[in-house]
Amino acid sequence: MEAVPNVSEGGQSEVLRELVAAAGAGDAHLLDWSADPSHNRSVFTLAGSADGLAAAVLRLAGVAVRRVDLRRHRGTHPRMGAVDVVPFVPLGDTPMGDCVDLAHRVGRALAERFGIPVYWYEEAALDDRRRRLEAIRRGQFEGLAARMREPGWRPDCGPPTPHPSAGASAVGARAPLIAFNVNLTTDDVAAARRIAGRIRERDGGLPGVKALGIRLRHRGIAQVSTNLVDYRRTSLETLVDAVTREADALGVKVGGTELVGLVPADALPPSGVERLRIAGFTPDRILDVRLRRAAGCPSTGGVT
Repeated sequence: MEAVPNVSEGGQSEVLRELVAAAGAGDAHLLDWSADPSHNRSVFTLAGSADGLAAAVLRLAGVAVRRVDLRRHRGTHPRMGAVDVVPFVPLGDTPMGDCVDLAHRVGRALAERFGIPVYWYEEAALDDRRRRLEAIRRGQFEGLAARMREPGWRPDCGPPTPHPSAGASAVGARAPLIAFNVNLTTDDVAAARRIAGRIRERDGGLPGVKALGIRLRHRGIAQVSTNLVDYRRTSLETLVDAVTREADALGVKVGGTELVGLVPADALPPSGVERLRIAGFTPDRILDVRLRRAAGCPSTGGVT
């Protein structure tokens, strides 16, 4: 299985070193990690057995709960918890049900060990209203206490009130997701938000696409930040083309793209990745390559 925990810290190098050390210790393989100071968020990609992943997530959570205080946290990415979201993803022939079981197990452990309220989402959800992460995270950390008092929004496990500094966590099971950001050559966040609204599925845009328009203050640009939740319904090529087309209509340009985490090999264009304009892309960013390396198998190469 794969786990992709997201922690609400993206700038403090000492804290990031502790998080990486915690994620990389033990039996699970730390395939990749990245952090962004504007999003103020870090993303870790791990693979291993259920026991190995559970232990890694709990070690990571121990550091996050101790070192991340959302009362002082500022960033462009929506968040409600220090350990904001922990999805488990089946690899190979692993059934989704195994990831659901692991999500419930880890969610209960987070609640018992750290006093964090936990919501189960996507395939692990026990209530259809909680399948979508954005529904759970509405109001973010600042609105969490009021949210939990609303009818039907008591956490699935853990205390009925937020952890004072670590908020709440969403733990779930889902299919592979590609986090993919498109940078504009302007700092006009209104343009990025208009583009996001036109391409995301919930507003009638591309199937399987979630999108937000944000400003990256440390870089002086606006960004269309997307999650491609089903790359078989909408390809990366289609996504880039749509953002470029909408940007052109607004008189702004695309300056390049960013991949957050790893990408499955079959999500890449058969003709090559150049037209995706991914900054710093190498075959090392391909999930299949990292998995083969973790298993001690030689890379077959061939992807450029």
